[in-house]
Amino acid sequence: MDSQTSQPSPASPSPHTFQVDLRGLVDLLSHHLYSSPKVYLRELLQNAVDAITARRAEQPDAPATVRLHAEGGTLRVEDSGVGLTESDVHSLLATIGRSSKRNDGLESARSEFLGQFGIGLLACFVVAERIRVVSLSARTPDAAPVEWTAADDGSYTVRTLPREARTEPGTTVHLVARAGAGEWLSPERVRSLARDFGALLPYDVRVGDEAVADLPAPWDRPHPSPSARRVALARHCRELFGFTPLDSIDLDVPLAGVRGVAYVLPTAVSPAQRASHRVHLKGMLLTERAEQLLPDWAFFVRCVLDTDSLRPTASRESLYEDETLAAVREALGERIRSWLTGLAAGDPERLAAFLSVHHLGVKSLARHDAEMLRTMLPWLPFETTDGRLSLEEFAQRHPLVHFTRTVEEYRQVAPIASAQGVGVVNGGYTYDSELIEALPAVRPGTAVSELDADTVTAHLDTVDPAEELALSGFLAAARARLDPLNCDVVLRAFHPLSVPALHLDDRAARHEQARAEAEEQADDLWAGILGSLRGSAPRARLVLNHLNPLIRRIGSLGDPDLIGTATESLYGQALLMSQRPLRPADSALLNRAFIGLLEWATHTDPGTDGRR
Repeated sequence: MDSQTSQPSPASPSPHTFQVDLRGLVDLLSHHLYSSPKVYLRELLQNAVDAITARRAEQPDAPATVRLHAEGGTLRVEDSGVGLTESDVHSLLATIGRSSKRNDGLESARSEFLGQFGIGLLACFVVAERIRVVSLSARTPDAAPVEWTAADDGSYTVRTLPREARTEPGTTVHLVARAGAGEWLSPERVRSLARDFGALLPYDVRVGDEAVADLPAPWDRPHPSPSARRVALARHCRELFGFTPLDSIDLDVPLAGVRGVAYVLPTAVSPAQRASHRVHLKGMLLTERAEQLLPDWAFFVRCVLDTDSLRPTASRESLYEDETLAAVREALGERIRSWLTGLAAGDPERLAAFLSVHHLGVKSLARHDAEMLRTMLPWLPFETTDGRLSLEEFAQRHPLVHFTRTVEEYRQVAPIASAQGVGVVNGGYTYDSELIEALPAVRPGTAVSELDADTVTAHLDTVDPAEELALSGFLAAARARLDPLNCDVVLRAFHPLSVPALHLDDRAARHEQARAEAEEQADDLWAGILGSLRGSAPRARLVLNHLNPLIRRIGSLGDPDLIGTATESLYGQALLMSQRPLRPADSALLNRAFIGLLEWATHTDPGTDGRR
């Protein structure tokens, strides 16, 4: 016989099953999937509520009760739900991730359920060392009660019980606390967690004799008047979030299955601060830290709502980012936008109180929403040379709206521009320059122009040519001293008289100055590269006020060194007045000018009585 034909054919590989280390899985759940051991109670409530929902899908008049009893490190949870048969127990409780909602034609009702029975019970091992389940099926009336007992080492037993062990359909779960977790099964903690998770559940849930659900929801309760409703919602906000709201906004989006309320914060918050909202899924608290529920601009509210359309993540402690959530976020944002529009149209006092605290959020919205900007023009406050005004009021006074892009630029020019009758808006705060530039689009006929050094200088009065010619020596010495700082010196006449000098520059000048400084400190290679980037941007300028008495006295000096020291002192004083951050070179100049003035003031000539 041929040797090749005598060899046995390769055997088919035998199938194997994964071996699950339950202790390791519990550690994974407690340290990575769930944020806190407290979720064990939510999982128990979810299982009980789902079991009742499943039974009522077939028996609409079936009882709907959940009872929790905590005592001595143990917890008993009883429900009147659909119950389990022995085969259900083997199929569901011994297989992680299997859902009881997949069986017996209930797939069509799956949207009504909250969780997965197997995973829900597994989560209980986070706080329990032993779980015992006793259940009687409502679908199979002649089935015997069944008991499933499991330990946290992964072992379990299943047995049927005498009929008298349980006479009514439903399930009872018994937990025995693991070492160090007894506090989680204490009566006080169970009562607190049940209230938190189950306050909006539609069924009769009790801890002992105390009802957990508080229905109807606060936003659905009837009140004798709108003011009484506002008071009641304010009380609910204090209990839930710990603050008294400026106002409350109904969040009713029937198409998305969302009902709730948004509470307006009474104090300003940073736009970068992530808002945390409370979300209930079919009455069960899903999370109190939902961050992606509202548009980013709506950072001034905190929400609590109930939904039946949003998808939870695997841990059921946050929301799954999908098209449904995006649509709900847009719809809720539209509801808040409508509330703002309604205040502008009918309650200006409440709107003014709101904007005094949260104008930043409205500005964030208005920069992307032309209609909202048009609506809020009479209300949004801006810092201007005419005081704190809305853009509408400022534009009525100044057809040409000048603005600066930084706070420093505004501080440089505001006193001078105001004295010259030039209106300027400070666009240096968050979102302001974007809104100012959008003004012509929502207010036809309004012109907007960024204020630069040339514009400011053009509004200052020129000095008589003969007088400026007489001061040419002084101006030449002053320019020579400031030339290394990339700063020109010009002479103008302007008000107020108390300002001796004005330092003017713009962003282009500052960029060129920074490039020049970097070029000086760079090696030959980088100096060549930076030199090739040299621009034609105008240099900064020190504008001397010819009407100021001090400038007139300094202009009469004949000593070039003394003129230079005085010019440096004026330059430093103008920088300080503009409240700009000082560069190292500026700080060194201020120190040098101060010491120079002291030396000049204390200098004595030989043969005198000590006076200059």
